[in-house]
Amino acid sequence: MPTGATREANRSYRDVLRNRHVAGLLLGDLLANVGTGMIIVAMPVQTLSIHGNVPPAIAIGLVEAAPFVLSTILALSIGLGRVRVPPRTLLITDCVLRSLTFAALGVLAVTDQLTLQVLITGLLFGATFRMAGSSSRRLLATSMAGESGRFAVNGLLGLNATFALYIVGPVLGGVIVATTSAGVVLFLDACGALILLAAVLISVPRAVNDRDALHRPTSGESGWRILRRRPVAARLLVVEFFFNFFYMPIEVALPLYVRGTLDADASALGLMWGALGLGAFVGAALVNQLRNLPQRHVLIAIIGLWAVCPIVLAFVGNLTVAVIVFALGGLVWAPFTPVAYSFLQSGLEPHEQQQVVTLWTTGSMVAAPLGLIVGGPLIELAGSTGGLVLSGGLTLLLLPIAALVVLGRASGPVTLS
Repeated sequence: MPTGATREANRSYRDVLRNRHVAGLLLGDLLANVGTGMIIVAMPVQTLSIHGNVPPAIAIGLVEAAPFVLSTILALSIGLGRVRVPPRTLLITDCVLRSLTFAALGVLAVTDQLTLQVLITGLLFGATFRMAGSSSRRLLATSMAGESGRFAVNGLLGLNATFALYIVGPVLGGVIVATTSAGVVLFLDACGALILLAAVLISVPRAVNDRDALHRPTSGESGWRILRRRPVAARLLVVEFFFNFFYMPIEVALPLYVRGTLDADASALGLMWGALGLGAFVGAALVNQLRNLPQRHVLIAIIGLWAVCPIVLAFVGNLTVAVIVFALGGLVWAPFTPVAYSFLQSGLEPHEQQQVVTLWTTGSMVAAPLGLIVGGPLIELAGSTGGLVLSGGLTLLLLPIAALVVLGRASGPVTLS
């Protein structure tokens, strides 16, 4: 926030949820994320059943990376350029396109007509608004909650994601894939997108697009130019990029680790993701209690503790122990994003929010396709356990760099507490 401004006390989760508009949007976000969580399990299974002559790790990497390509281009156009579309419109478009895409892929999958090429193409175009839609959810929810509710909303969005993406979704996905097929899960994800669409239409007034001038930047500045005036925020974005980049090989390695090292099936893969989500759910629930701690040190601690998780996991050959390790990893990882976004948004004027938050989201998420593209060949060469060790080791190397960046003397009008 600008120097000298008086800051309202952060409201609690309960206080924020008393706003029916915020509560309605967050409920839609939660239910949509359940469908996405099921996809985490179903997509690798579907890919392994149709990969043909393409090496399994390469095929998984390509499928996981496809949704980020066009999505990144659009998001960068908003964050770096002058393209401005109302956040409500972006989110509605994302929901419609996602529901149509996954319904079509589901039909092809259950009729055994889905090929790897078609799956990659569908994900490529169907996720065009993925990043812009993700940042739009955050912008709309925090705008409706106001400044004093921003920290709680970011925490609740993290709580939604961890509960749905990594607990309920993967467990349900594993059970459904094991009892029916991955194609059924594609249909359910399409239903989740329709639920979020209904929540936006009902809970988010059209006036939210105009209030706070979210889509009318009076300064005409790009997100990057605004970030350059806030050096700590810009440097933290670089740290978050590499934090996510070094994580992504785990998503390629985990299905192979479960099938090979643990000698287990899709249900076990769902259990692993569910364990990560359970730990992250607890971590996200505790975010509001972290607001009085020195946030710089919290962020550094998260990076270091998370780095240990994949290294330990690589030396575990028992499913029960692996589940515990992954759960502890989720516990320490969860607070990072809510704390980072709350810090970022606290220093922005209303008309700067869309381009900067979209750029930040893109910078964070673009690490995913790059990490997956690198992760496929890496896991193919190093094996699933070797890839886990490398992921954790590189994250440990990031620790002193992150400490220098985040703990160094801040300049500019906004600083982390």
